[in-house]
Amino acid sequence: MLIHPDFNPVAIRIGPLDVRWYGLTYLAAFVLVIVLGRLHAKRRPELGFDAARIDDVLFYGVLGVVIGGRLGEVLFFQPGYYFANPLQIPAVWNGGMSFHGGFLGVLVACALWARRQGLPFLQVMDFVAPLVPTGLAAGRIGNFINGELWGRPASPDLPWAMIFPNVDALPRHPSQLYQAGLEGLLLFAVLWVYAGQPRRTGAVSALFLIGYALLRMLAEFFRNPDAGIFGTLTLGLSTAQWLCVPMLLAGLAMYLWSRGQAVPALPAANSAS
Repeated sequence: MLIHPDFNPVAIRIGPLDVRWYGLTYLAAFVLVIVLGRLHAKRRPELGFDAARIDDVLFYGVLGVVIGGRLGEVLFFQPGYYFANPLQIPAVWNGGMSFHGGFLGVLVACALWARRQGLPFLQVMDFVAPLVPTGLAAGRIGNFINGELWGRPASPDLPWAMIFPNVDALPRHPSQLYQAGLEGLLLFAVLWVYAGQPRRTGAVSALFLIGYALLRMLAEFFRNPDAGIFGTLTLGLSTAQWLCVPMLLAGLAMYLWSRGQAVPALPAANSAS
């Protein structure tokens, strides 16, 4: 049986400044967006992205992740605590970010950016979708380092069952690593391959919604359920799983809708070469 290493959450201390591992995983996520975005732009030029636009949309996306992720944690998972302690709402350095809130924040941010650039919203999201899962994987690694969002009790015979000493002495699923592998690396591989060829508008975004919803719902069966607006467990599902239901339905509806859409055309300069 494994024991969580109980990492020091502070990676580097520079005078009074603490640089935390969780912050570094977010930094790694944003760097991966830049690197993968440039590769994706070269293979899908018809989506209209270059290095400048990638940097620009990333700035908007970061704001959406931070603001939306924090508000999602406040509204979806711990409204009672934060409404009683409103001064803690901006204290993101203490942890507490919701994927579903961050996802909604990114949608709003990308919609504003697309409008400024005169680009169709779904064309922007089809470009961005394959770049997201590696960031999710990095964030889950940060959760593992922090020893937070641990898994449900597991059989002691499970070779990778892990004790989290900061929780209790029970063997548990290292669900953070499950999520890093499923909604992170596996979803990235599927989307990266699928998005490598021209697809009908909305198809890549639809696959992201469907894939994330299914993989997150699967991983939640191994993760200790968080109390939230739907309770700890309602009809056997956690709050995060219930929040995935509209994502799944929206993804299925978008995929059906995309089947009647056109494939974006190559820019004139590229189509003539």
